[in-house]
Amino acid sequence: MPYGAVMTADIHRGEFTLSTDKSRLDIDCLHSFLSRSYWSQGLPRSVLEEAIAHSICFGLYLGSEQVGFARVITDRSTFAYLADVFIIPACRGKGLAKWLLQSIMKHEELQGLRRFMLATRDAHALYRQFGFEPVLQPSRLMEILHPDPYGADPAAG
Repeated sequence: MPYGAVMTADIHRGEFTLSTDKSRLDIDCLHSFLSRSYWSQGLPRSVLEEAIAHSICFGLYLGSEQVGFARVITDRSTFAYLADVFIIPACRGKGLAKWLLQSIMKHEELQGLRRFMLATRDAHALYRQFGFEPVLQPSRLMEILHPDPYGADPAAG
């Protein structure tokens, strides 16, 4: 496989399909959900499209309908960051988030990494099941945070 290419594969579980094929992604669905989420409120569609282009993406489908998503930003060697994980409300409570995370953690291009990170406000229990823990030495981490990069929050300005 050429350098930088991502293998695409479909995995089936009952009536649901999990795929890393970016051509299947419903950008309208993803943009609608993510632009209203607490972590990417106001996300412009063009920014989402660019983020998808530079990530390993996992789409979850019921038939042809997009019902879940996650993406991993990674160098495929030492580091990965899990982002934009969601299951639409109508499909929650079916174990789909766990299946999605299991599949991500088994993905061949995400093995042997030194560090795999994520940020969450409310899903700590889910991610702990897959080995994620609070940062051992948070004083080592730094960030540049732009709380309202897309101008979605009038109170932020």
